Amino acid sequence: MTANSAHATDTDTGRHSLPGRLRRALHRLAATSEELEADELQTDSRSQGCQRIEGVDDREQVTVYGHLKSVSLAPLAGTPTLEAALYDGSGVITLVWLGRRTIAGIKPGANLVAHGRVSCHDQRRVIYNPRYELRV
Repeated sequence: MTANSAHATDTDTGRHSLPGRLRRALHRLAATSEELEADELQTDSRSQGCQRIEGVDDREQVTVYGHLKSVSLAPLAGTPTLEAALYDGSGVITLVWLGRRTIAGIKPGANLVAHGRVSCHDQRRVIYNPRYELRV
């Protein structure tokens, strides 16, 4: 920034950076709470070094980060099955623990990193028996 310049300039492009900051500020003011949550989750996911849920493919080994939107007990063929919907701001993936009724810390509102292989069933992404790490 020079003495004659009122705005900082981007050294790569020579453009003023104020419009970018102004655009982001206006986006935050005009965005819904859901959009702000999605932006925050995507930023957190990148900082955790995780993949975006919307970009994962069938049979891919993944590490994803997100917020548990719902947790439910859904018996499958007579076997207790705990299911949780993990949302990262870009999409939802269902985490399924076979043979479990409850898991300490797995509850709506919890943030976690999940590791496992993706399986796609009926246009739905699923990870069976994922390894996970709870985050605060």
